[in-house]
Amino acid sequence: MQIGVYGSGYLGTVISACLADFGTPVSCCHADSSRMVEMAQGNVPFFEKNLQEVIRRNVRAGRLVYSTDIESFARKMRLMFLAEDSPNHLQDLVLRIARLAPKPPVLSVVTPVAVGTASALEKSLQKESLQATIVSQPMFFTDGCAIEDFNWPDRIILGTSSHDAVLALKQIFHPLVMRGVPVIVTNHETAELVREAATAFVATKISFINELAGLCERVNADAVSLALALGLDKKIAPRCLQPGAGMGGIFAESDMDSLVGLAQEKKVSLKVLSAAREVNHLLADRLVDKIAAVVNSVQNKNLGILGLAFKPNTNSVAGSSSIRLVQSLVAKGARVRAYDPVAIPDARMHLNGMVHYCESPYAAAEGVDALVVGTAWPEFRALDFDKIKHLLKRPVIVDTKNLLDSARLRAMGFEYVGVGRS
Repeated sequence: MQIGVYGSGYLGTVISACLADFGTPVSCCHADSSRMVEMAQGNVPFFEKNLQEVIRRNVRAGRLVYSTDIESFARKMRLMFLAEDSPNHLQDLVLRIARLAPKPPVLSVVTPVAVGTASALEKSLQKESLQATIVSQPMFFTDGCAIEDFNWPDRIILGTSSHDAVLALKQIFHPLVMRGVPVIVTNHETAELVREAATAFVATKISFINELAGLCERVNADAVSLALALGLDKKIAPRCLQPGAGMGGIFAESDMDSLVGLAQEKKVSLKVLSAAREVNHLLADRLVDKIAAVVNSVQNKNLGILGLAFKPNTNSVAGSSSIRLVQSLVAKGARVRAYDPVAIPDARMHLNGMVHYCESPYAAAEGVDALVVGTAWPEFRALDFDKIKHLLKRPVIVDTKNLLDSARLRAMGFEYVGVGRS
């Protein structure tokens, strides 16, 4: 079976590459001809760990092709994943494909959409006397881990009443189904709500451990050990339970905005989510206060920031706690030097000349009053801290992600400050 994926953004690029890696012929289609040419040459417009290699491998094997010909795409593909990053043109796309397709196609909607979208699409098709089977199929990718998340998902969600569509999608995802990945078949609205609810729950989990980290600092407790102990409880689990992390990512805020909007429309109060979002938004202010306490006010201080991406192995700065931290520091009069392995081009668009960008972590450390770890890039653990100590104006490290070896750094003469740690 040849599979179609419509979309040239993050979702379409990841899904088409990973499906082709199953050994299935995949055609990725979009109207953006320059993007399609770049993709066919293996040039990915964003950084995602291992994605470029997967694309190039499957393009060479002939399993992955890129096209701008939506008419041919709609005629040849019986099953298509609609995987644009934005739902703005989704209805027009569905109607166009349904008009062009010789037989009613199966359209799996992966694009993040509001609850009720699939039902609205079905009504639009009926109004135009067109036929297509709509499946709501949210996929859950974490920037920097998208390939792993696709190949080792926690579950596959299929929102549809069509038995044939379920069988076809199970065939496509056969490598995962055979591995024992659960397949949950439900209605459209439940499938659409799963994505937003999962995002909201993760935000709540992150905010909870960050609030407890503040308490740990007051009672001489260690938030890292606390998180480890909590995470080993099978009712809680360890993922997304690290103090210092913020809730971010390409779709996180829009997911939560959509859920809040739905609740308000239906006159349901989501008090826990509102509190979690408030904690998440205030994280940067708490970190500024922590830095200010170490350097005796950030005003007129020079500070080095290591990491701008919202998490390692991605260039995305959407929802980045490090970006918010930089903005807060600059607003309070600090001068910031920043380094990130891949996220500087994206950061420039958000920070508008606020900071001096450096080509290495050592350049970011040169002459500053404190060095701040903003993103938990693993390579930061292997830095030459003897060299950094001599570059710093004062040997101060504020580790907002608890990434580094605090005992070793303190033994070297650094003043080390973590989150939720004594």
